[in-house]
Amino acid sequence: MNFGSIFVSEAFGTGMLVLLGVGVVANVLLAKSKGFNGGWLLITMGWGLGVMAGVYVAYKTGGHLNPAVTLGIWASGAHEYAPGIDITVANTLAYIAGQMVGGFLGATAAYLAYRSHFEAEPDPAKKLAVFSTGPEIRSYGWNFVTEVIATFALVLVILGIGHTPTGLGPVAAALLVVGIGASLGGPTGYAINPARDLAPRIAHALLPMGSKAPTAAESVSSELPDTATGPGAPRADYPAHKNSDWSYAWVPVLGPLLGGVLAGLVAQVLF
Repeated sequence: MNFGSIFVSEAFGTGMLVLLGVGVVANVLLAKSKGFNGGWLLITMGWGLGVMAGVYVAYKTGGHLNPAVTLGIWASGAHEYAPGIDITVANTLAYIAGQMVGGFLGATAAYLAYRSHFEAEPDPAKKLAVFSTGPEIRSYGWNFVTEVIATFALVLVILGIGHTPTGLGPVAAALLVVGIGASLGGPTGYAINPARDLAPRIAHALLPMGSKAPTAAESVSSELPDTATGPGAPRADYPAHKNSDWSYAWVPVLGPLLGGVLAGLVAQVLF
């Protein structure tokens, strides 16, 4: 496959993942949605099924959907990213570029699907939480460690699945994401994927609802409701004004990348 084919495959696959993942968070958090306050397990199931759908869409390129997975495969000493796709700098860039563009487009599509609910939701923290992750207890160092550990688990198991083919790859990956969310998602919302967090965060910053200044009635107190859950759910330290929380944005990018590379190195010993 050439650069363009890899880019398109990963863009559509990652777009499907983020559409369904951002969509389930919107369903749980936004005002007047039928799934409002559906809880953490609904969100983890939605993200897991989003992974399954995205992998099937991007099957030609192996359905990485995640720069951490791509770099993890590279670090594992493999010779191909997928059958017929050699590990080269150009192909690596095609994967990551497709994933980032797909993440942005998927988040934008989810926004359009829930446009009326974004207008009805007065809390800017919840709007950001639909798009990106954030810590429940803000401690950048430990938040970073959490993302490294969670992504290490993700990529190591995915590499193991690749060495023990059963034909259930996308389903196994979906269950893995649900499991990581249920087990390790509490501290940071388990981004475990830079394309899942950074690209939608950029969408949040650019989309019309993201730039709307809140009215006095929309201002939120520093005491945010405990019932708001989900990857990047509102935090007590989130400011009342429009903010894409760029001071935290490096954590769900660098943490997963390091976790993926470490998993690839360990996989050389294990598999």
